[in-house]
Amino acid sequence: MVHQAFRKPGSLKRGCYCSTDERTRVRIEEWLFWQVGGLGPMAGQAHHFRGYAPEKIEYGINRYTNEVNRLYGVMNKRLAEREYLAGDYSIADMACIGWVVPYEKQGQDLNEFPNLKRWFETMMARPAVVRGTAIGKEERERSNLADDKRRRSFSSSAPADN
Repeated sequence: MVHQAFRKPGSLKRGCYCSTDERTRVRIEEWLFWQVGGLGPMAGQAHHFRGYAPEKIEYGINRYTNEVNRLYGVMNKRLAEREYLAGDYSIADMACIGWVVPYEKQGQDLNEFPNLKRWFETMMARPAVVRGTAIGKEERERSNLADDKRRRSFSSSAPADN
């Protein structure tokens, strides 16, 4: 159930899954920006160095795996106080869940983060999250990059027209 301070129009527009209450909206935006500036980029780097980098660079693997671990700790601490990141379910939770889904590929164990694990299980049980992750899985399977295409995707010298 969406808190009464939230507006829920038919599509994601201004105000949807974000509070009309100023303090709550700021809290939601803080967590949304935290994801954009921290969790997303660091988890993306962990994925790159752990799974896609053509050569295994121990420094990169350790640096980003440890940073994701630290960020999971931040979420775990926050979620000890509330059910969702900003209190009620919001766009901040939606933005973060996709970066936590592949936690194993980031070298993480959710058992080390009991509050984050509870949030993760709650999020993964939401019907919209179930649908969204199914679409993501279908898209990944459909695109299934071949080795040569994967190399070009991560090469700084790949031709611009590919």
